[in-house]
Amino acid sequence: MNLIIDSSDLSVERVRADVEHICKQIPSRLAGSENGKRMAEFSCAGLAAAGAQAQLHEIPGLVSFPRAGKLDILKPAGKTLIANTLGHSVSTSAQGVTAELVNVGPGGYADYVGKDAAGKIVLVELSYHPGRHEKQRIAAEYGALGCVMMNWGYADSKLLPYGSVKPAWGNPTPDTFRNEMTQLPCIGIARDDGLHLRELLTAGSVTVQLHADVDNVWRPIQMTTGEVAADGSDDFVVVGGHQDSWEGEQATDNAAGSACMIELARFFTKYRKHLRRGISFGLWTAHETGTMIGSTWYVDKNWDRLREHGIAYLQIDQPACFGTTRWGSVSNAELKQFQETIDAKLLGDRPRAWRRTVKIGDASFFGVGVPMFSGLGVFTAEELKASGNANLGWWHHSLENTVDKLDWDTMGLHLKMYAAYVWELCTAPIIPCTFTPVADEVIHRLGELLPAGASIGLESALASAQKLREQTLLFDQYATELNRKCVAKDEQAGAQAELVNTTIKRLSRLLLPMVGTVKGRYGHDPYSYTAQTTVLPSLYDVPKLAKLPETAERWMLETQLLRNRNSIVDTLSDAARLIQDVLRAVK
Repeated sequence: MNLIIDSSDLSVERVRADVEHICKQIPSRLAGSENGKRMAEFSCAGLAAAGAQAQLHEIPGLVSFPRAGKLDILKPAGKTLIANTLGHSVSTSAQGVTAELVNVGPGGYADYVGKDAAGKIVLVELSYHPGRHEKQRIAAEYGALGCVMMNWGYADSKLLPYGSVKPAWGNPTPDTFRNEMTQLPCIGIARDDGLHLRELLTAGSVTVQLHADVDNVWRPIQMTTGEVAADGSDDFVVVGGHQDSWEGEQATDNAAGSACMIELARFFTKYRKHLRRGISFGLWTAHETGTMIGSTWYVDKNWDRLREHGIAYLQIDQPACFGTTRWGSVSNAELKQFQETIDAKLLGDRPRAWRRTVKIGDASFFGVGVPMFSGLGVFTAEELKASGNANLGWWHHSLENTVDKLDWDTMGLHLKMYAAYVWELCTAPIIPCTFTPVADEVIHRLGELLPAGASIGLESALASAQKLREQTLLFDQYATELNRKCVAKDEQAGAQAELVNTTIKRLSRLLLPMVGTVKGRYGHDPYSYTAQTTVLPSLYDVPKLAKLPETAERWMLETQLLRNRNSIVDTLSDAARLIQDVLRAVK
């Protein structure tokens, strides 16, 4: 890894100036609003001034404009709690929805065990385990009539949260419009009010009346792209993050990320002649109020190019949050070794950790098979416990997300890390992906599922995964050695590099949709879908299968899981065969 980055090449002051301009001059950047358009115009001008080939795109989007909501406590005592209606909520009539309240904690499937939510309004805690969209979907599945989401933060916090609850990823299709749009009225309340409701529930039954008010409409929305091309190669890395935001300044989320991308475009334009691969910058829209419409549109419209030439996707969202002391790296497994190598080189003694990414944020690239990664400052476990698991800051998605929530002392580190990641991806002779970690996570997951999955042939699926691992070990070793030879200007190695790099891209296209999605290549799972928390999410219900009696429910589920298993085995076998063919060709 040969980094030519120093502090004079990346300017925190330029980032700061852009962030302050965005927050003060273009606050409340909701997709489909005038300020949403002004933000896209600003970022387009910024990318162009940085030297990138910039373009502003206007597309239709189903976005949301929520208004104030409220929650009347009818029993045991009359009190009204102020609230924000959540994006893409169902609106209530003027009379609201009246029902008994039931506390379901974080609102995942396990939290409903032993509780009857049918015909009731659920109280859930706002965290990302699961995300808001999935909390709503699960509540509707259990027959709830409405959802009240209490904010994270400290116990005495009176901040109201913003957020969306639309599960359908991107603009809906006819199918997802029927089956994956929001079904319930949903509001967000302050943490202290949520804790008060919990106390009331410990003493007895609580009846509430929920009021939600929102416009969910199709509007023209704007997003920005910018290209820094590399001479002699069509391959490219995507660097993206959303530029739309909720009401107020929303400095960390994501004015800071937008400013970082403009600065990175300037840096890589300066060093463009050194790049083996180009960079496509994407400042997405309708991340917040449309559930990833912008990045989804980009993938759909650039499918052929991404499939043939996409290397990786770096997401920049909420860099340099104040109070973070650790570095958190997140990626698909094939990028783990790459990311950890750079982290070890540049972070010194700063505490750091890696974890596997799942399909959240603008992870719209899983289906096309372009691996994703990100990195940013994170809080300690103690800090998270004290703040109600506010992993993006107690101010996140509130009016308190102001410029003072950014840590300018660590912004330089974030810029340097992002530049180092992209530099290595764009200059290494061999794309720095390794696939043995992918095979390992598949083997581990199939091993977990094996006792419950005998009836669908998971034993032979495990054998296929083990055969793939034998091939990935050989391929990863060959690719690493080939990269070393290419750096040393070995002419024969250079001739083999194109075939190996093509194989790396094809392996990602095969394995990533299998490892990280239920729907596969051409659809999108609902946002924060519970099955997404596991490797091979299409097999998520295997443990359920083993517990079902011999009834129609079991037979139908077994049919689906068997087909999912077949798809996985085909993919594993195709990947192993691809590696075998390539290794024969180069040796």
